[in-house]
Amino acid sequence: MDEDYSLEAFTRFDFTDPAGRWTRPVYRRGSGPAVIVIHEMPGLHPLVLRFATRVAAAGMTVFCPHLFGDAGKEIRPLSSLGTMIRGICIRREFAAWAADRSSPIVDWLRALAKQAHAECGGRGVGAVGMCFTGNFALAMMTEPSVVAPVLSQPSLPMAIGPGGKKRGAAMGVSPAEIKCARQRLEDEDLTMLGLRFEGDAYVPPERFAALQAALGPRFEGVVLDPKDAAPNTMMSMAHSVLTIHLNDADPDGPTKRVEERVIAFFKQRTAAPAP
Repeated sequence: MDEDYSLEAFTRFDFTDPAGRWTRPVYRRGSGPAVIVIHEMPGLHPLVLRFATRVAAAGMTVFCPHLFGDAGKEIRPLSSLGTMIRGICIRREFAAWAADRSSPIVDWLRALAKQAHAECGGRGVGAVGMCFTGNFALAMMTEPSVVAPVLSQPSLPMAIGPGGKKRGAAMGVSPAEIKCARQRLEDEDLTMLGLRFEGDAYVPPERFAALQAALGPRFEGVVLDPKDAAPNTMMSMAHSVLTIHLNDADPDGPTKRVEERVIAFFKQRTAAPAP
């Protein structure tokens, strides 16, 4: 598979959850077991599609739901700010400030995972959330088909504003979801990956410490040195591990090794065949 990661290289379909609460577009590519790539702020931008294309090239079917922002559009600072404000303050699908419950849209994502597994087969489904959606992969584990969860720079609940320090140690999922995830990790011999850059104010170290305490040794936290990030003039700190700050110019560098590890994790856990 070539590195054409334009939106036109994907096939779009609309998915409605069984309860009929939401219908959202989903962009699909590849063949083999399913991996759900849940985009970050400000939307389903080209660098998210680049990562998804690389997962597909490794022998898996990627499903990229479009939850907010403009699909396929380059990141622009002003439009990104508007998307973030709407996502945090207005849209009822997301719980940006809640410390002990997941966002309602996770129910829709669980239903998508179930359908994707039925269609694509394999041992189960991989899922990666990024930034605003980073903790969604943890909450999705109440769906039995999800076997390879990755939390990339999980930024909810927002650790800014009044009470931000307390929220910094919160995971943005319910106690029942945490209990289910830990039980499945142990009973099914699964692991969960977490990714962040050192010094990322949106993902305080207390959050990874809380995940480790709640989930035990089967949560593997990967912390990268910000000096290894790709330079980016739009952000003053390294944040987006698999997209904006992935240093493609250093193919043997730490960020590329993490990308390779995540893709290998999906392949191994979903039992994807060699491409």
